[in-house]
Amino acid sequence: DAQGIVIDGFPRDVAQALSFEDQICVPDLVVFLACANHRLKERLEKRAEQQGRPDDNPKATQRRLTTFKQNTIPLVKYFQERSLIVTLDADRDEEEVFYDIAVTVDNKLFPTKEPVAGPSELDLSLLLDATDAVDIGSESEDQMDNQSSESEDANIEENVKKAKIIFIVGGPGSGKRTQCERIAAKYGFTHLSTGDILRNELMLGSERSNQIKRLVERRELVPMEFVLEMLKDAMICSTNTEGFLIDGYPRDVRQGEEFEKEIAKPSMVLFMNCSADTMKTRLFKQNQTSGCVDDSGETIMKHIETYYKVTAPIIEHYKGKQLIYKINAEENPDAVFLQICEVIDSVQ
Repeated sequence: DAQGIVIDGFPRDVAQALSFEDQICVPDLVVFLACANHRLKERLEKRAEQQGRPDDNPKATQRRLTTFKQNTIPLVKYFQERSLIVTLDADRDEEEVFYDIAVTVDNKLFPTKEPVAGPSELDLSLLLDATDAVDIGSESEDQMDNQSSESEDANIEENVKKAKIIFIVGGPGSGKRTQCERIAAKYGFTHLSTGDILRNELMLGSERSNQIKRLVERRELVPMEFVLEMLKDAMICSTNTEGFLIDGYPRDVRQGEEFEKEIAKPSMVLFMNCSADTMKTRLFKQNQTSGCVDDSGETIMKHIETYYKVTAPIIEHYKGKQLIYKINAEENPDAVFLQICEVIDSVQ
């Protein structure tokens, strides 16, 4: 007989949001409690002093905050596009915050009243501190904190190695991103795109992100060890998952070998097989729909040619390991998804 349901801690990413909307309903309201990063740290440190929780050590705290930033930015933008989110300043007294939440809910339930706030833009300054660094190894941490966090890291890394890991390989216009979202929603996997991880990293203001920014400005490639390190961090942070769906990695055979050495062997590699003509047609259609004029026919073909050149050795490498599962990506999205589900179900 409840008048409504308040859900905390879910969704953690866009895939979970899509799954919820598909299987249950679209939420009536999303309240984002925005708080400066340094304030979150202070509160967690205070909680650690009061409660003595082992997972509130400095290293674990920083990792959770980093994961929150990475997941929250795309999630908030998703709800902004759907005009569902209201951002409230949580860097205030609890009673003040609660009052604003109550008024917001009242305005949602009784729309004749003047709304306190509409769907709002995410203020990145509330998430990112210019002085905040993601370098969490500090000599000032005491020995007990180090031992606790190292033990925790070992357990988390072991869980990552045991999880199902799927690489998905497909060219531009193969429908890879659409399928990734559907796979993640159906199976509870965490979708990790190296492109998204890199873009999120650039927003963090860390020493590593500054190094990457300088490389990008000089039009230099980001070193493989940076990409693998960021990917590993993202996987370790995603502890509550059924598995990992990784796209954009590996870019060459050596990256695949390093992944196995540093993390684990993939459970399978989904190869979205699609002809150059089909990919070109789809990309042209996307450009016309979106009004994008940046990608000319020549540019599109260069992207496709580069994809074939880079991917061929990777496909052969994983064929030799009997991990490749070829998907006919020429078909419509539903038919492609059905193929993928059959493959995943057969290997589980």
